[in-house]
Amino acid sequence: MATGWAQDGAVQDQIDDTVDEAVQRARSKLPHGESLSHCEECGEPIPEARRKALPGVRLCIACQTAQDQENQRNGGYNRRGSKDSQLR
Repeated sequence: MATGWAQDGAVQDQIDDTVDEAVQRARSKLPHGESLSHCEECGEPIPEARRKALPGVRLCIACQTAQDQENQRNGGYNRRGSKDSQLR
């Protein structure tokens, strides 16, 4: 494929970099450290099973669900501007 001044594999390298950045961003959002015994939002106790399953948890299930829904509403992904969609 003729790409002008771009080196062979440059498009794939760009895609790989995008995926690597997304994975790093997702990992940085994972909780870490000591879990809280009570939710930092509402103060309700966090069940022991949740604390064991997800080390570093800070929110109860209800508050985490609400936060995830809010993040989903505000964090829309611009599919039209993504590199992957431009390659199709």
